[in-house]
Parts: sequence; C-alpha cells; structure tokens
Amino acid sequence: MRRCKWAGSRDLYVRYHDEEWGVPQFDDGVLFEFLTLEAAQAGLQWYLILSRREAYRRAFADFQPEVVARYGEEDVARLLAPDSGIIRNRAKVEAAIHNAKVFLEVQAAHGSFARWLWGFVDGRPEVHAFVREEDVPATSPLAERVSREMRFLGFRFVGPVMVYAYLQAVGVVLDHVVTCFRYEPLRALAESLGHHAR
Repeated sequence: MRRCKWAGSRDLYVRYHDEEWGVPQFDDGVLFEFLTLEAAQAGLQWYLILSRREAYRRAFADFQPEVVARYGEEDVARLLAPDSGIIRNRAKVEAAIHNAKVFLEVQAAHGSFARWLWGFVDGRPEVHAFVREEDVPATSPLAERVSREMRFLGFRFVGPVMVYAYLQAVGVVLDHVVTCFRYEPLRALAESLGHHAR
C-alpha cells in the first residue's frame, strides 16, 4: 500500500494520513479544531501537536468555539501550567481564544464557518495531481487569498503557509500524491462534490 512519504511508519502519522488528511470537512467543530491545532503547530513538528491532541481537546473544551471564546486570564494561566499537556506558549494560547471569538463572528455573518471557508472554492475541493512530494508547494494563491481575508477579519497565526497546511488538512485542497492509495478515493469524492482541477 503506497502512501505519501511524509506519513512514514509512525502509527500516529499513518492513522492521520489514512483517515483524516485531505478529507473534505464541513463541520464547524472540526474546522475550529484544525484551525487551533495548525496555529499551535507554527514553528514545530506536526507530530508533536498530533501526539498532544487529546490534551488540546481537554484544554479547549472539545474545540467548542463558543466555550473557548469565553476563556479569561484564569483559563490562560491554567493552560500555561506545566500539567496542561499542550504547548505552553502564551501567544498561541491567547490566539486560540481570540480566534474562537472571530470564528463565532464569521459563523454569525455567514451562517457557518464552513460556508465562508468553502466559498473560496465554490464548495468544491481544489484537486491537484502531484507525482512527487517535492512538487507540493508550501503555499498557493488560494492560501494567500484566504490568509489575507482571515487576517483582515482578525484571526491570528494565519500566515499563508499555515493556511495552506490548514486547507490541505480539511480537504479544501487535495494534495495526496497521485501514487498514494488515498488519492483516487478522495479525487472521486471531490468529483462528487463537483471538483475543479487546477
């Protein structure tokens, strides 16, 4: 069974690659979870964040933005404590709380965050067909556009590279290489949503 090389052989990466990465997500809870985790990952290995995912789930109320948005200084202190299990970086913790508030504003304005996010691609994943992982870019015009808009709305830790990783993770962009066993099922799924290749 051929996978994208980055999945390697570590169970956590393999499961994430096989079951989650690149699957189109339309649930706001999942979209907020990945937004929080991707922002936490900035400058670190994704494996480190995945290995602490349960701690993040506990720390951020099962990734319920309406709860996280109400966090105050006591919650920040709790999350920065040595036993929290998450990356103890004040800027990232405060950004997660701030981003929850902006997330709720986007929901209120558009009916759901998913509707806003998927509006950038008309509800259809952007399907790529990379043969080599070395050809997969670190960002793209789409990611730059989404990043610009997110920063305008007030989101933090949403540079174009982070946003591109986010779009890959939640399936707005399909970047499994064509030889990966996940590519064809996800391409077919994208087609069923009315895909357009770029």
